[in-house]
Amino acid sequence: MPVKQHIPKQLRYTLRDFDREFPNDDACLNHLVEQRWPGRITQCEKCGVERKHYRIKGRTAFSCDHCGTQIYPLAGTIMEKTTTPLKTWFYAMYLMGSTRCGISAKQIQRECGVTYKTAWRMFKQIRSLLSEGDLQLEGPTVEVDETYMGGVQKGQRGRPPGFDQKKTPVVAIVQRRGKVIAKAIPQVDSFALTGLIKKHVTPKSTIYTDEFAAYNKVRYLRTDDGIPLQYRHRRIKHSDGVYVKGDIHTNTVEGLWSLIKNGIRGVYHSVSPDHLQSYLDEYTFRYNRRHDGNQQFRAILKRVAERVA
Repeated sequence: MPVKQHIPKQLRYTLRDFDREFPNDDACLNHLVEQRWPGRITQCEKCGVERKHYRIKGRTAFSCDHCGTQIYPLAGTIMEKTTTPLKTWFYAMYLMGSTRCGISAKQIQRECGVTYKTAWRMFKQIRSLLSEGDLQLEGPTVEVDETYMGGVQKGQRGRPPGFDQKKTPVVAIVQRRGKVIAKAIPQVDSFALTGLIKKHVTPKSTIYTDEFAAYNKVRYLRTDDGIPLQYRHRRIKHSDGVYVKGDIHTNTVEGLWSLIKNGIRGVYHSVSPDHLQSYLDEYTFRYNRRHDGNQQFRAILKRVAERVA
């Protein structure tokens, strides 16, 4: 009896598909070249016009068909000057895009035969591509909440005091049935929270939060030019044991916290404050493409060519 697939056929991308499309380093290089310069046609610095470029045998360079000036498709990418095989890089991206809760550098070390130092550096470089930047959440309903990442508070519950040095505050803004952003911030106060809301939430959206006092100014926010943003602010009072009141709740963003915290706890065990933002970017990148099936790998590949230094 055939196994029932829960992923639609057009969204499936198996390891067999990966090996068929990228059998070796040459196939990986050719794919990257086509992403950066379709048809291998790009501006030649010496000729001053667009020219066709051809691969130089045994090298990762391409030369102009008229004057021989060379271009380097790996230059400026996360794989510049790498000595690790390109297929290993692509396989690491495939694994990162195929997993739901993340994959550790130790697992890549075991599967690819590279050193742990190499595996960790590859994942660090790949995560640098996953930031959503100035993503605008188009509403009309969003939820905002904050949490704290770090060690366990002994004998204490709730928000840690402002002088706590062990926990890092993180804020998430979730569009219901849509996308999400999550940012690590130095401290949780009205200035930080309202600044993120103004930057990422479109005007006239309905914003759901808990009763935290730092959200008091949300409905009065204005642009830098003094134009009212006209946010509608709805709050749920968790301190009274109320978590849902009609459509007023923050359960969507609470679900995101559960996903991130359980993922970090189960796969990575702990994350330092210096690298926390890149891990948040990884989880939000995957969350925002949760309906793409295994095609998330292609979204990561696209970022390689788009984000060239």
